[in-house]
Amino acid sequence: MKNFIEEVTWRGMLHDVMPGTEEHLLEQMRAAYVGIDPTADSLHIGHLVGVMLLKHFQLAGHKPYALVGGATGMVGDPSGKSNERNLLDEEALRHNQNAIKEQLSRFLDFNSGAENAAVLVNNYDWMKDFSFLEFIRTVGKHITVNYMMAKDSVKKRLNGEFQDGMSFTEFCYQLMQGYDFLHLYKENNITLQMGGSDQWGNITTGTELIRRTISEKAYALTCPLITKADGTKFGKSEGGNIWLSAEYTSPYKFYQYWLNVADADAERYIKIFTFISKEDIEALVKEHAEAPHLRVLQRRLAEEVTTMVHGQEQLDNAIKASNILFGNSSTDDLKQLDEKTFLEVFDGVGQSEVAKADIEAGLTIVDALAANSDLASSNGDARRSLQANSISVNREKVTEDYVISSNDLINGQFVLLQKGKKNYFILHVK
Repeated sequence: MKNFIEEVTWRGMLHDVMPGTEEHLLEQMRAAYVGIDPTADSLHIGHLVGVMLLKHFQLAGHKPYALVGGATGMVGDPSGKSNERNLLDEEALRHNQNAIKEQLSRFLDFNSGAENAAVLVNNYDWMKDFSFLEFIRTVGKHITVNYMMAKDSVKKRLNGEFQDGMSFTEFCYQLMQGYDFLHLYKENNITLQMGGSDQWGNITTGTELIRRTISEKAYALTCPLITKADGTKFGKSEGGNIWLSAEYTSPYKFYQYWLNVADADAERYIKIFTFISKEDIEALVKEHAEAPHLRVLQRRLAEEVTTMVHGQEQLDNAIKASNILFGNSSTDDLKQLDEKTFLEVFDGVGQSEVAKADIEAGLTIVDALAANSDLASSNGDARRSLQANSISVNREKVTEDYVISSNDLINGQFVLLQKGKKNYFILHVK
């Protein structure tokens, strides 16, 4: 077996681990699981650390389980939360589970038939017919209220830090998660649960339940909660979460998120979110230090993660889209952008609406600049810019006699005007 603990340690992915875990994993192939909240039909990059833990576990020769919390998702984990979550119905949870498995398949081997192939489980399957009476007899009597109250996730909600307190439903969450571990231990021989550092209390409730009910030893491991060097939350942009689904976060925007991380973050993230070897990362760090302006670490990080999540073709498209703002592109490159990516590339650029009939009739470049954009203050100003050869339509230089027609439309609705290197304006044809 490869040394899983050693691997995640040098990558900065280890926060806490129960004594004896490393030795336990080196003895033979083991099974471990990570719980995933199914409250959306896509993972976001905040989930990626847990997914990477599972992949490293599989690469070390062990068997990973991804647990979709269909039952616990109906309750809501109080850890790190100030408010109770909205509860989802079974249909929504099943839809989310299927979407999440498809995304996990880009990282984990589910279908090879190998002994350590990954497995997806849903705790709703074993919790749905579990009566309340049976639950408090089977689980509740083994864990004291004193034990539960001592958990940080509970104390923070009860000590006045949050005005709404904590419902009984959420108070029972750690018992439900603890029972998941007990169930998986007995049914699937899973001996290790992994998760974020805020899950340590819930995970150790599971190991304690296993010890008290069947007198067996189980293990716990957590990874650090990822932060950014400037103290702001990892995985968020001004528009919200960075999702793995292209429907919610375009591959271009996804690529840009990683490309724009700070140097200090890039050095940490490239260890956590890629499978690049230690030697190659050290070489990249050295290369980056010699010429930080080239952003070697950020580019490699963005390329690796985008390829894993969206594939090589989408990475290539994202790089093309990124190059458009720096002048390394053609009209053909522009016309290959879908509407969403085009608008994201030129986010914040001024726009005006132009009637489609005007374009079909032919709109002179002088009128386009002076009457339909803010790139020229008058016809005379427009002509001077054109005579100075500083005006482009869809990245191609044009002269004073140029007429914009339907052939210039990007996605059938946009024309990109440019003055000099950095001044852009979009004609939105409707």
